[in-house]
Amino acid sequence: MFKADDYRLKLKTLADSLSEAKYALDIDNLGARLDELKKEQEKPEVWQDLERSAKIGREISSVENKLSSYKKGEGALADAYAFVDLIEEADDESLIPELEQMISTTEADIEDMRIRALLKGKYDANNAILNLHAGAGGTEACDWTQMLYRMYCRYCEKQGFKVTDLDFEDGDEAGLKSVSFKVDGENAYGFLKAEKGVHRLVRISPFDSNKRRHTSFASLEVMPEIEDENEVEIRDEDIRIDVYRSSGAGGQKVNKTETAIRITHFPTGIVVTCQNERSQLQNKAMAFEYLRAKLVERQIAEREASDAELKGEIKKIEWGSQIRSYVFCPYTLVKDHRTGYENPNVQAVMDGDIQGFIIDYLKKTV
Repeated sequence: MFKADDYRLKLKTLADSLSEAKYALDIDNLGARLDELKKEQEKPEVWQDLERSAKIGREISSVENKLSSYKKGEGALADAYAFVDLIEEADDESLIPELEQMISTTEADIEDMRIRALLKGKYDANNAILNLHAGAGGTEACDWTQMLYRMYCRYCEKQGFKVTDLDFEDGDEAGLKSVSFKVDGENAYGFLKAEKGVHRLVRISPFDSNKRRHTSFASLEVMPEIEDENEVEIRDEDIRIDVYRSSGAGGQKVNKTETAIRITHFPTGIVVTCQNERSQLQNKAMAFEYLRAKLVERQIAEREASDAELKGEIKKIEWGSQIRSYVFCPYTLVKDHRTGYENPNVQAVMDGDIQGFIIDYLKKTV
């Protein structure tokens, strides 16, 4: 028997969530802001400043996405209400599966809006810079670091983010000792900041001929990219810039010019490197971006204890410090945070399925 009131009650709950997201995102004033940005974009002096033009373009895209998401959710709710009335009048229960699918899609769209509304931190909308480092575990840890790198790259691909490698160090036998990469996309830092910390892996080692169980650790740092160069001062006398040859595969691929850049910041002891680009100037610019991100992160952590979440508590990359464990052996199941179904956590890692953990983090911090 079709219970129309139950479906209307569920739609009413979704409408309340949409209304809350509308208020949090300030949808009523975004239209005026969009018109203002488009008028500014048309000015000749803006197009002469490429950095300013790109910044305005990104903000326009962000505002348009928010407005589009709200209109999509509002329209889906209206269609669902009309469909409930249609089923009730026609008394045709064969249409119920279609209604439930419609409600499920609407719920996912509104949940996406709600997450956007939660990302209201100062740097949440910025691009992110991530550093992965192998910890205790030797070759196992290096292999685990490479697995995590794959996982985050696949997650970014699903989200429509762009990943750019900054620096890497290969493991002695396999995997990566460390890797730094930048993630470009709307709210990239807001989505990924929950991932900072130590990650633990338990599995039967493919590098152990006796097939014993091994535990490996890797740490992840997540920092916001700072676009405003004036936000942090970097004095010439406080830094040393070294140039060296980038690492390569050997043979014809050996880099015969010194294009890689290493910057040492004396007051803080921070060292950053970049060797991804072919040009020394491009590597230098990228390394300075990396350094600014680290300095801003350090300043905020020192100035406000409440903002120390940008990096979190510094822990050893070993047992007892992990924020999350991936246990492949003994074989266990973990519950998917969105569907409620149990899925192998092996598949979750290989598919880059970290969205559920991020949603949980956002719920706890609001």
